[in-house]
Amino acid sequence: MKREVKFSLVFRDMWQSAGKYVPRVDQLVKVAPAIVDMGCFARVETNGGGFEQVNLLFGENPNKAVREWTKPFHEAGIQTHMLDRALNGLRMSPVPADVRKLFYKVKKAQGTDITRTFCGLNDVRNIAPSITYAKEAGMISQCSLCITHSPIHTVEYYTNMALELIKLGADEICIKDMAGIGRPVSLGKIVANIKAAHPDIPVQYHSHAGPGFNMASILEVCEAGCDYIDVGMEPLSWGTGHADLLSVQAMLKDAGYQVPEINMEAYMKVRALIQEFMDDFLGLYISPKNRLMNSLLIAPGLPGGMMGSLMADLESNLESINKYKAKRNLPFMTQDQLLIKLFDEVAYVWPRVGYPPLVTPFSQYVKNLAMMNVMAMEKGKERWGMIADDIWDMILGKAGRLPGKLASEIIEKAEREGRKFFDGNPQDNYPDSLDKYRKLMKENKWDVGQDDEELFEYAMHPAQYEAYKSGKAKEDFLEDVAKRRAEKDKSPEEDAKPKTLTVQVDGQAYRVTVAYGDTELPVASAATAAPAGEGKEVLSPLEGKFFLVKNAQETALQVGDTVKEGDVICYVEAMKTYNAIRAEFGGTVTAICVTPGDAVSEDDVLMKIG
Repeated sequence: MKREVKFSLVFRDMWQSAGKYVPRVDQLVKVAPAIVDMGCFARVETNGGGFEQVNLLFGENPNKAVREWTKPFHEAGIQTHMLDRALNGLRMSPVPADVRKLFYKVKKAQGTDITRTFCGLNDVRNIAPSITYAKEAGMISQCSLCITHSPIHTVEYYTNMALELIKLGADEICIKDMAGIGRPVSLGKIVANIKAAHPDIPVQYHSHAGPGFNMASILEVCEAGCDYIDVGMEPLSWGTGHADLLSVQAMLKDAGYQVPEINMEAYMKVRALIQEFMDDFLGLYISPKNRLMNSLLIAPGLPGGMMGSLMADLESNLESINKYKAKRNLPFMTQDQLLIKLFDEVAYVWPRVGYPPLVTPFSQYVKNLAMMNVMAMEKGKERWGMIADDIWDMILGKAGRLPGKLASEIIEKAEREGRKFFDGNPQDNYPDSLDKYRKLMKENKWDVGQDDEELFEYAMHPAQYEAYKSGKAKEDFLEDVAKRRAEKDKSPEEDAKPKTLTVQVDGQAYRVTVAYGDTELPVASAATAAPAGEGKEVLSPLEGKFFLVKNAQETALQVGDTVKEGDVICYVEAMKTYNAIRAEFGGTVTAICVTPGDAVSEDDVLMKIG
């Protein structure tokens, strides 16, 4: 009989790899006893990642959720773990050092034992403070190697990174194969190298099923000495999720490993509860496509969890491309053709922007940049025309050091636009902010909470926390759920009726809304038609939502304001990225032609500058 291999249920990631939300606290405490009764888990991933933020989004207090959710596992002697993004903490943007330090104290007090820290660029400088903060707070510091597959992401690269993290004090190493594209033999070599140097350092393997490698990878890393395997369970295993507990247990048992037995009665209860939660509201946010495995993901290396948003992006961008083609009597493109073009463009873009590991948020950046390039080239424009500011931050080094070298065409574009590269410590760009939020909470008469947990939540997710406190988050969430349920309950005949059509009038393509019966169409906002005002038109370079830029006094740009060439004058949000629109010449804003928050199409007039 071989050594023991333990299992960790990635309950949080199971949900977020499938859809947008996680269960509410009342659902979590309902399922926790049955998970304990399964008797096979040494660890459960309870929170972190997007958990705290999505609780705010549906109007719930994440601090209450974490405390109540972790409690039954502690009582049963099961360790709890969470995911954190190092410099980015629990969000998609960098976090000040004092907020990061409070983060670990709060999560330890709430009942989370292990913090799994990763940097989306594999920059050890971003992870190092988290090791110190976690250990000072009494947490186990588990540091991650974000696995991807490229000429520079070699066995030696990952071995050296692991050894450096252990030297800095990491208690454990996680092999974070977030796209499931790690090659099994290479992963085994990485684990073997870590164990040869540090046999007592626990190693945990996290993978996703997407491209189809991960069952072989699990076997290889176990042969090399891996201690813990992350697993999912039906009905949320496979697809963009994780290898199934039952399959992994059977495979490892056959290979001679000591693995825990499963209480199948409790398993079936957990399975039924997961389905119950999906039937309640969570299933409304789970795309059936996310339950499929797709080997097309091997080439671009994108995480399977992105497929849902990626397909939604494809749908809206395909419409824009075909609208352009209709105007010019060109053959329309199919969604499959656009998907392959996107994957090919990811393969082109990725090495040229320095091979960032394709993990949150950098996988989104690479995908969005590739999509923008495809859109531009299909419309006869050049690559790299639209690069959002957050993507520039990655390219310029403000988020950390890129693993690879930038292409000369990117460096030249940065120099032409007067952008400065940064090679210092990324944390230095983000000054402490707890005093600011403490003052705001005092002004609002809000309690900082037990162990300063409310202060932490406000400082980590300010906009979402304010929406939660005002009740707007709950209101918006319930409205969205009602809308989705209504869509789901429509008859097949009603659902088959087109809601929008693209029609051609005198060679011009228009998108029109179609109403049936007594349905009233919304009255177009007066702001969508250009008001009177002389000046040169500023056209939207892409489809998305329009937002005006604000100045230092938080006042939106308005008619009469003066702008200089190169000033950011507005944003268009597309693919979850805010794309800055800059003035091509100086002058006075003579007209603003779109209401902030409204959708715009490419070439819509946004404003006029005279």
